[in-house]
Amino acid sequence: MSKNKHITNEDHLLAKVLKFGIYIVAFIPLVIFSEYLSPFHFGKVIVFRSIIEVMAVLYILLLLSSQRKKYLPSKSQILWAFIIFTAAFGITSLTSIDVYQSFWGTLERMGGWFSFIHYLVFFIILVAMFKDRKDWIRLIQLTLFISVLSAFYGFLQKTDLSWVIGSGGRSKIFGTIGNPALFAGYMIINAFLSLTMFFNKDAKPNHKKLYFAVFLITSLAIFLTGIRGSVMGWVIGLAVFGFLSGSPKLRKMTIIFLIFVALSVTTLYSLRGTDFVKNNQYLDRYADISPTTYTIQTRTWAWGAGLDGWNDSAKTMLVGYGPENFNYPFSFHFNPNFYKGPGSETLFDRAHNMFIEVLVTMGLLGFLAYVFLFFAIFRTLKRFGPEDRGYAFGFIALTIAYMVHNSFIFDTSANFIAFFSVVGFMHFLDPRTNKEVVEVETKQDSGFLRSILAIILLLSVSILIFKVNIRPAKANYAATRAIVASWSGDDAAAISKYTKALSYDDVPIKYEIRHRFAKYIIDRSNRAGSLQDPVIMAALDLGIKEIQKNVDERPDDYLPLLYLARLHIMMGRKDPASVHNDLAVEASLKALDISPTFVRAYFEVAQAYLNKKDFEKGQEYFAKALELNPDASIAAWYLGMAYMDQGQIQKGLKIIEESGFNYKSSEVMLLRMVDAFININDFAQVVEIYENLVRIRPNNPQYHASLAVAYAQIGRINDAVEMAMKAAELDPNFAAESQAFIDAITGKTQ
Repeated sequence: MSKNKHITNEDHLLAKVLKFGIYIVAFIPLVIFSEYLSPFHFGKVIVFRSIIEVMAVLYILLLLSSQRKKYLPSKSQILWAFIIFTAAFGITSLTSIDVYQSFWGTLERMGGWFSFIHYLVFFIILVAMFKDRKDWIRLIQLTLFISVLSAFYGFLQKTDLSWVIGSGGRSKIFGTIGNPALFAGYMIINAFLSLTMFFNKDAKPNHKKLYFAVFLITSLAIFLTGIRGSVMGWVIGLAVFGFLSGSPKLRKMTIIFLIFVALSVTTLYSLRGTDFVKNNQYLDRYADISPTTYTIQTRTWAWGAGLDGWNDSAKTMLVGYGPENFNYPFSFHFNPNFYKGPGSETLFDRAHNMFIEVLVTMGLLGFLAYVFLFFAIFRTLKRFGPEDRGYAFGFIALTIAYMVHNSFIFDTSANFIAFFSVVGFMHFLDPRTNKEVVEVETKQDSGFLRSILAIILLLSVSILIFKVNIRPAKANYAATRAIVASWSGDDAAAISKYTKALSYDDVPIKYEIRHRFAKYIIDRSNRAGSLQDPVIMAALDLGIKEIQKNVDERPDDYLPLLYLARLHIMMGRKDPASVHNDLAVEASLKALDISPTFVRAYFEVAQAYLNKKDFEKGQEYFAKALELNPDASIAAWYLGMAYMDQGQIQKGLKIIEESGFNYKSSEVMLLRMVDAFININDFAQVVEIYENLVRIRPNNPQYHASLAVAYAQIGRINDAVEMAMKAAELDPNFAAESQAFIDAITGKTQ
């Protein structure tokens, strides 16, 4: 009897620890790894997975106890829908075009099947351990409290407080979630959760005031994100809430609210061109709802590319390209209109619409499973009894608002945790869910075998946490130390840290770290004289080897091929006969085979040919890029410069001028144009260029000295003297040369 009692006490302790773990998970939305890449997503998932992995072991041990039936999750349509969707996630991951990425996800989003399994485990433990209404109310209150902390962190981003990440008068706040749209989704869940609790019979009078305060705070946060789709979801959700409430008074208020919204939108749209609207960043954004708005266009282009990819074959229609792999159909069917110039957003790793995302990446199999999850939610809510009617219409409004929001964005860890916690409460309130406490069984357990199993499981999970959570975190941290070192110009330290990060070549985030290193070394190699630095040349060689690994591991991905091409272009820049130029052509042409409409790939092919002094081929590919998107006038700049480098100055200048490309705000481009105008003796243009350069870099003595020479060439002697004196003033080393120049142009002698 004492042995049974001992086991019971031990199991009771495990149950307490598991409940405590659930409350700890509720704090995950506040986790920020500020010293890491993807600071708002990486840390959340790493911490979440580690906690769930430990909880899974404890839960398994609990299920091996004499009280196992007490801790089994009750069956429900929601639970089965969750399991079915996770299974579809797994099947489509195994049939994926890139199984590795589907399984592990990416550094930026930290998704993938491996992580999603943890959400299912969390849900199972949640509904198994919380079988008392008080537990759920306590979790909801904690969730709402955490959302308020996240909201206030977002409000602080409109200040200049240095300890707040993202501060500095930010126009679109993102709280502790790291992205305004994702933050808005997290706030929507909590806004409607607090509103549901406010109208619910379980709420005490004092608590009602707090719930309403949370609703106001989270709603304000939604508006301060500036995300139009999320505000639309909030409005629709409130309308649904009001009409389903059954209260005539609330329905009348809802109608008045909708009339007010309609009048506000109409008025705002009609005033969109006025200074009153333009001078307010929020009014200006909410008034900009035209289909021609660039953000709206990019979304529709991305959706179009994804749907074109989904139609590629019977396989893609059935099981998609694999979770986390939206970048593949996006690149295969790239819309050239995305590319406007350097800095353009030309890579969508997500569809920014969860329904299209799931359809394209998981096919009809995943899409139907995803829709079934919402069907199960609504079916469950419909079954709620009169005593839980307030929860029913509140959660219906919450789910619809979240679905509208998700039609313009995607889910990440904080949103999943909050939403699945609410869905867990729905599972609990389902009248068909068995809430009866199961009597403790009297069957004896082998304490010894259970202890051995506990040791094995704990050792196994420790190894798992080290391999899939701690090692990636160490690699991530090393990469950020490299980035910090590069900011201070310490190349030796940056390369050393990158080398350390790259040594973790078995971690899931290796792909991104290699690309980060390649980008760093490409940017560094563009500086004057860098290709004579043996340290940089060695780093370029290392970069080629590392990016080649990405090419080998992901043969259908055009991005590593473009990085590889650029690195070879850097290595072959000084020698037309270098094998690196041939390898650059090969890599960039392979990228074009994968994505024939990707404008930037044509630039790499062209530059590789220019390195080989094959000007005709270079001009051909620049012309093709311009043909793909005539609005991308940067292509005209490259094409014009290709003709000018060949000696066809007038033709090159004509192409640039006719395109309307504005090169006058770029220091690098202005310097490229100087030689062209000098070659055709157009010193008036040379003067204009150096005047622009002086405005850009007023403390650069060389620009003042060069402007002085240009002024002298067109007879503006007084201006030439003034500029020469300014050069000497900025740098005394120019004094003697400036005086000699002044004497020469003014006719003075010693």
